[in-house]
Amino acid sequence: MDGLQEILYTLRQNKLRTALTAFGVFWGIFMLILLLGAGRGMEKAFLEGRFNDTADSMWIFANTTSVPYKGYPSGRKIKLNDDDMAAIRQQLPDARYISSENGLGNFISSDILVTYGLKSGMFGVLGVGDQYFNIKEKVPFNNGRRLNYWDKEESRKVVVIGTRVAEKLFTSYEDAIGKEIQISGIIFRIIGVFYDKGNHGIMSERLYMPVSAFKKTFGGDEEVALITVRPKPGKDGIALEEKIMKLLKERHNIAPDDVRAIGINNYARSTREIKETFVGLNLFIWLVGIGTLLAGIVGVSNIMIITVKERTREIGIRKALGASPNAIIGSLLMESILVTATAGYCGLVFGVVLLEIISSLLTKFKIELPYFQTPEVDIGVAISALILLVTSGVIAGLIPALKAARIMPIEAMRVE
Repeated sequence: MDGLQEILYTLRQNKLRTALTAFGVFWGIFMLILLLGAGRGMEKAFLEGRFNDTADSMWIFANTTSVPYKGYPSGRKIKLNDDDMAAIRQQLPDARYISSENGLGNFISSDILVTYGLKSGMFGVLGVGDQYFNIKEKVPFNNGRRLNYWDKEESRKVVVIGTRVAEKLFTSYEDAIGKEIQISGIIFRIIGVFYDKGNHGIMSERLYMPVSAFKKTFGGDEEVALITVRPKPGKDGIALEEKIMKLLKERHNIAPDDVRAIGINNYARSTREIKETFVGLNLFIWLVGIGTLLAGIVGVSNIMIITVKERTREIGIRKALGASPNAIIGSLLMESILVTATAGYCGLVFGVVLLEIISSLLTKFKIELPYFQTPEVDIGVAISALILLVTSGVIAGLIPALKAARIMPIEAMRVE
């Protein structure tokens, strides 16, 4: 307690100098936490903000061949089919979920007339497999339920509709459930309302029905416009992609080096690339934050050098009275650690609190920014920052403390 009182007395004697030095440390750790939180918010936006598909799903589609192979000419149109899906399921055990997607009309555009009473609109209509929403499991359903296995097995004329469809045809999402709508003149019953934020919400302008009912109602053979696959937990999605490409090329007599015949949009690959990018960004943020923090630490070191100079006579008297070098070093180190730890801890707390406030406001007002989501800092970062603070405090005070420990009492007594 005597040592602590001595340190506090010394700091009070130089209030402005201490406050400015402490602010440098506070600002350094405060900015580090804010930058790391903002970086995490950007990473979440790139990984999750643009679509509701899982980060390990892949979407496979067919094009035309670009090179001749086994007597087949280039420019040959490739068509995926149900047998391809069965082959993936049987030969590639790493695939957890497999589903198909077939569009009515233009596969991309919303060009199918859907009516309810006197209201109508043009939307996208697709037939999908029963595991489709296991792959798009992040798509929230505001009301009702998803398509299931029995909907497909019994070819039920049921649909799930996007929120934009419900807003156009009904007064509320709840009002849509159980209602019968007409799709190109054919009656279907609504069993669920979902929201898919993909493509800035345009994916919510869709209606999905069981693929079996789709083909029975609107025609269609074994052809599949798009196959979507999700690997088992812990399995490498990129390795599975390579196996699927090899299998499909063999089945359709496509040259191994033909990169155009079959396309795959693999979110596992995109996710890895994004994470690698943000590893570099986070490293840059740490360098900037630590650089800012070091500016504050230099200030602490300077104030300790000045403190040693001002207290040279006092230190000499203490050594003449029997104070050991370790006692001198410990006293000055404690002063340095107290300033850096207190200021740094306040910066850490203020940074975390500000991030929580921003996160709460974004959640409360349902604000969705294209390149930024709710910021956050994990416990590991906070612990690392605290360790960095204590270490910085020790380093800032160590050199001045060692200099003070080497002061000879007789020389210190001559200092005026």
